[in-house]
Amino acid sequence: MTSFQLYSARDVEDKNAFLKTLASLGYTQVEGYFGIYDDPVGFRAALETAGLAMPSAHIGLEQIDADWENTRAMCEVLGIKHIFAPYLAAEDRPTDAAGWSAFGARLEAVAQKVQAAGLSFGWHNHEFEFETMDGGAYPMALMLDAAPSMSWEGDLAWIARGGADIAEFVANYGNRLTAVHVKDIAPDGENADEDGWADVGHGTLPWAALVTQVRALNPDTIMVMEHDKPSDPVRFATRAIASFEGY
Repeated sequence: MTSFQLYSARDVEDKNAFLKTLASLGYTQVEGYFGIYDDPVGFRAALETAGLAMPSAHIGLEQIDADWENTRAMCEVLGIKHIFAPYLAAEDRPTDAAGWSAFGARLEAVAQKVQAAGLSFGWHNHEFEFETMDGGAYPMALMLDAAPSMSWEGDLAWIARGGADIAEFVANYGNRLTAVHVKDIAPDGENADEDGWADVGHGTLPWAALVTQVRALNPDTIMVMEHDKPSDPVRFATRAIASFEGY
């Protein structure tokens, strides 16, 4: 089943109409982000009207820590089963390997709390989790090693931008994947107005091979189409699913 990260359509004015467009293109699932949680009951109704489900969502670590009961209730209303913490601000990031391991231990406690409610908890990476620490370890590896109950949503394009080898890291930690962000990088010098991102299948990443690798490790991985700054979300959604269906 193919999912769509709704952050990619954050600038769309008519969200309900866009959900119907996604369904018409062949999407069966969407992934939530902070901009759509104000009215869980109303948004669940819009999803059902469009024929979509939302099994996964980005929810900030602070929200989970500070307001877990309301967050859990929101997940129940929206049908969310997999929660991914999406980001860590620069000023909050550890500066050495020991710090990242300690942060991983904090995430392990969160994962256990979320699992006790019948949900799963994972981390969504950007590029900074692939800056090599002293000793050669990546922060992402240190976090996963320190949080054995935590899953992982692999944003593979951000791994590439971080300078790491995607296939190698997936080979080592792909058994922890619950979801993957299927996102592409434009050739050097192209798509500057879209921060250098490209529609899936129209960039430089070897997505056919990566999808094969991920599916071999975990065939149930949720595949989420994403573009961080599309100038035309409908264009992106259309081209992404067309490309992905060929993998």
